[in-house]
Amino acid sequence: MKKSPQSDKLDRMLRSSKLAAGGFMGDDSRSLAEIIDTDAAELSRLHYTAEQVASRMKSITDTAKAGLENWVPIEDNCRAVVAEARGFSICPWPHSGRYVKRVTTVERLDSGATVRWSDLNIHLIAEHGFFEGKGSAFRIEPDELVAVIF
Repeated sequence: MKKSPQSDKLDRMLRSSKLAAGGFMGDDSRSLAEIIDTDAAELSRLHYTAEQVASRMKSITDTAKAGLENWVPIEDNCRAVVAEARGFSICPWPHSGRYVKRVTTVERLDSGATVRWSDLNIHLIAEHGFFEGKGSAFRIEPDELVAVIF
């Protein structure tokens, strides 16, 4: 991702807490471009794309929604639960995008590893390749995510 005046402005906005408690960047000192590029490289190393990962996340969330906040089996090796809250989260990029405040938690039954994400995380990964900055409340490490959902 190349730096531009717009990306600098977005970087500053993502670091503020106006849109999300603690901001989307956490205590990560890297630029937005560095974060996105590093996570894209990690996904490439794992032989996945951001679109594949986000599609799998959405599929798991859609399956787990049927459980009405109870654990739901996701294939033989994992289970998921969805918790919803009132309201919407808004994408910080300059386009319209409102996402239900919903958190999906997935647990691998063979290892006990868990990962969680919001509906906004799915969008941020699919459309922007953004897994959030280290130290943010909803940062997802690509390697940990892939290990749990695939």
